[in-house]
Amino acid sequence: TAIRTAASSAVSIAHLARPDSKVLGMVGAGHQAGFQLRAAVEQRSFERVVAWNFHPDMLPGLEAVAKDVGLPFEAVERDKLGAEADVIITISSAFEPQMMRDWVKPGTHLACMGTDTKGKQEVDAELVAAATVFTDEVAQSVSIGETQHAINAGLIKESDITPIGAVINGTHQGRQSDDEITLFDGT
Repeated sequence: TAIRTAASSAVSIAHLARPDSKVLGMVGAGHQAGFQLRAAVEQRSFERVVAWNFHPDMLPGLEAVAKDVGLPFEAVERDKLGAEADVIITISSAFEPQMMRDWVKPGTHLACMGTDTKGKQEVDAELVAAATVFTDEVAQSVSIGETQHAINAGLIKESDITPIGAVINGTHQGRQSDDEITLFDGT
């Protein structure tokens, strides 16, 4: 599961993140976070990693992975993470937003990988609504994925969500500008 989930977010980074992305942000430092970090660094020439976790005592494990792949690592608060990161991977088991819309800068790509159950939530619904949203499975995204809260609040519609396969197959452009926030809801 950890490898499959990391591969899924890596595909989203390959197809949706800005080519000049330099800072990787990690929200979550559990078992899957290391897999996510390793897969992400294969997609862009990241120069450093910034990270936050609800339990800061878990961050040294993620720092060791960053060092193993040759990247400097910094533990930061979430607002700083959002202000600095070009790509943000959320990989937590949260039931409330870990990242807020006001914290994320224009042009960021988010790979939201932890929301896989009704009620879970990693980013606030306003952030989902501000982004161009992609997913691996639309039906799961709206029922148990990160978009469930924005859908339920009436901020987006199911038709606003694009399958990542459309980008891979060339039937959807994907990212359309350097300022666009893209979000991949990996269910």
